[in-house]
Amino acid sequence: MKILVTGSAGQLGQCLQVAAKKYTALNFCFTDSNELNIASAEAIQSYFEKHNFDYCINAAAYTNVEQAETDQNKAFLINAEGVKHLAEACQKHQTKLIHISTDYVFDGEKKSAYTEEDQVYPINVYGASKLKGEQYIQEILKEYYIVRTSWLYSQFGHNFFKTISQKAASGESLKITTQQKGNPTNANDLAAAVLQIILSQKKNYGIYHYSNLGEATWYDFAKAIVDRQDKKIIVQASNAYKTKAKRPVNSCLDKGKIIKTFDLTIPQWEASLTNLINNED
Repeated sequence: MKILVTGSAGQLGQCLQVAAKKYTALNFCFTDSNELNIASAEAIQSYFEKHNFDYCINAAAYTNVEQAETDQNKAFLINAEGVKHLAEACQKHQTKLIHISTDYVFDGEKKSAYTEEDQVYPINVYGASKLKGEQYIQEILKEYYIVRTSWLYSQFGHNFFKTISQKAASGESLKITTQQKGNPTNANDLAAAVLQIILSQKKNYGIYHYSNLGEATWYDFAKAIVDRQDKKIIVQASNAYKTKAKRPVNSCLDKGKIIKTFDLTIPQWEASLTNLINNED
């Protein structure tokens, strides 16, 4: 089984590279934007014609939520048009697409966790660009898995976990917002879940939600990071959080569908955070 992974230099792409080492029976082809620019339809078609992929895991994305507000063209070029190009290539070459999407397709007004059937209504450019990518996939393909996730962090790349860890190491006190809640998600767990979908060989195509179990505010998440690293700094709760991009107040995702369909065991976010910190040490 041959699997193309786009965006391999990003944090999920790097987590997929780590996870892939456990599956020697699978043949992975990892590409980053230098090798395969998904914004180029010609580059994608040419690449697919040279290879015979059974699956494509699209981990390539424009993820700078703040910058997207002033760089709308680039956000849509990668998160929407690039996804369209991939979907067209997958359709032409009978390749199953696993696409990673986001909780930011929702407006955050719902009081409980979002299911796959809930109405989408993004409130920032990033969310709108990711939703457009989802819509292209649904228009073009029948054999696809769209996996929405939230609050990704890992030992790789730029993310909240690494930022808080670095600030704590420098002794810097922190003020962190309590105004948003969601599911902090270890990207290593998401990578394992994506590979489990492939290994299951189930043809239950469609949209799924995946994030670690349990909910937290950004303050809760920061406090947990600092406490687990035994850093003696002050983490203060704050209701002030000024950003260019509007953020969903509630980003929690309901995982019932993906658990039932693929028989997944999903860790609690606190346990997964502890596991990452222990493994880093």
